[in-house]
Amino acid sequence: MIYDAFNGDADGICALHQMRLAEPAESTLVTGVKRDIGLLRRIDAHAGDEVLALDIAVEKNAAALAALLDRGVKVRWFDHHHPGDLPTHPNFHATIDTAAEVCTSLLVDRHLAGAWRPWAVAAAFGDNLHAAARLAAEPLEYREDQLDALRELGECLNYNGYGDSPEDLHFHPADLYRALHPYTDPFAFMAESGVFRTLRAGYAEDMALARNLTPDQARAGGVLFVLPDAAWARRVSGVYANDLATAHPARAHALLTRSPKGHYVVSVRAPLNRRSGADELCRQFDTGGGRKAAAGINVLPEADIPAFASAFFTAYPDN
Repeated sequence: MIYDAFNGDADGICALHQMRLAEPAESTLVTGVKRDIGLLRRIDAHAGDEVLALDIAVEKNAAALAALLDRGVKVRWFDHHHPGDLPTHPNFHATIDTAAEVCTSLLVDRHLAGAWRPWAVAAAFGDNLHAAARLAAEPLEYREDQLDALRELGECLNYNGYGDSPEDLHFHPADLYRALHPYTDPFAFMAESGVFRTLRAGYAEDMALARNLTPDQARAGGVLFVLPDAAWARRVSGVYANDLATAHPARAHALLTRSPKGHYVVSVRAPLNRRSGADELCRQFDTGGGRKAAAGINVLPEADIPAFASAFFTAYPDN
């Protein structure tokens, strides 16, 4: 059997889409909301089976990965998050690059020699890597309106990945992938798919609510928002953080969204003019991790908000 384990955001979906356009296969899809990255523990694979893991951190799956390798499972991995210690095993093949201007779909695009480049461009836009997206798109010679369309596609796919559970989302990421995969052309998907129209409308509605929020703490170096316990707030947390980062590139942003379980989910964006420190900040807290420019904490107890705020403003002081 073949298992495809992928992050439920734009990067994970577009990475898998490229791989399966290049290497068609009947596979079992293993995915969830964007923060659900410990996916390998859900895979009951055995000798001769294959696992393709995309846009999920090795260190968050280390024990399950070791068990799969011990059972003779072949594992390929593409990712741009901090990996921790990588196993040395003949059945494990990893392409990891944690550079701030890289996403998993761009790594897959590199692996496939640009075969399905437009989808990688959309994913890079979705990951708020606008400069990298435009650089990757240069050989395609797209007009500005085409680049804008791919940006919107990436942002809408990314938006659908955020939530406390799949019930918060417009579409389960596996269903979104299945709706998208018949399309080789992203512009055709946008023009023809009712799924995309639903995402576009939901994104606009939720972002309008987010833009009415006022920050709880604001300094020159960073701004901290606390979002309510509402499905729209959980859906919009990551994409609104990206929107704020783009609009205010000299400051950092932290969005704390209340979960129905009582804790807070944290999204951090480093200033775009110095994409660093977000991962180190979030790894100071249990369940924290991510990338240099964008990171998060899956479970932040309410009692730890003052400690997080202090660490955030220490990491991003006033200039």
